[in-house]
Parts: sequence; C-alpha cells; structure tokens
Amino acid sequence: DVQLQASGGGLVQAGGSLRLSCAVSGFTFDDYAIAWFRQAPGKEREGVSLRSSADGTKHYADSVQGRFTISIDNAKSTVYLQMNSLKPEDTAVYYCAPVTYFYKDSRSGVLVLRRESDYWGQGTQVTVSS
Repeated sequence: DVQLQASGGGLVQAGGSLRLSCAVSGFTFDDYAIAWFRQAPGKEREGVSLRSSADGTKHYADSVQGRFTISIDNAKSTVYLQMNSLKPEDTAVYYCAPVTYFYKDSRSGVLVLRRESDYWGQGTQVTVSS
C-alpha cells in the first residue's frame, strides 16, 4: 500500500524559509513522478512542483518558480521541498503524492497534475505571516 507522510511545516514570517519532507512507501521514484501539492483554505488543491520519473526533470508552477526547489533521496524514499522567500499566499496544507500525468499550462503557468488515487496521506501546515 502507498503511504505518504509530509512533515516540516510551521509558522514563518514572510521572506523566510522552510524545508518540507515527505516519506513515501509502496512505490519508488522510478515508478512514478512525485509531486508536491498544496491546498489553501477555501481553495482547490493545486500542483506546486514535480520531479519526473522518466528523466528527473523538475517542474514548478509559475507562482513558486525560482523560490521553491524539489529534490529526492532515493535511499530514504523521501521527497523534499525547499521553500525560500515565502509569501503569505504560500499559506496552505502541503502534500506529496505520486502522479501519473502532468503538463504545465504555458499561458496560466499552472502545473496540471493527474493521479490514479484519491489517497493523500498526512499533509503539513505552512503558515506565512506578513
């Protein structure tokens, strides 16, 4: 069974940094692309960043491009999200999940991600104060 457990969130001032971790099991990073999503109160869940399983390329929504970095540790089955220059609009619950299909909308800058499962596991709250 797939298990997803995100951690590392917290309260930080605008301009600060956080590093999120997500321990996964039940699949490998060679099997599936791995992505970070977030969901702010009253909003739909959105894709933030993704690492492709095919070639290791990394993709970001325009809203976080240049500020966030996704990375993996295969030995630890863990995916990370380094978040710098945080803004109040980054406040959300963050989740990691495997992804089966993705593309980036070139006009909107939105990262469109598709999954096979509705299981989200444990998210981690990030709150950025102004």
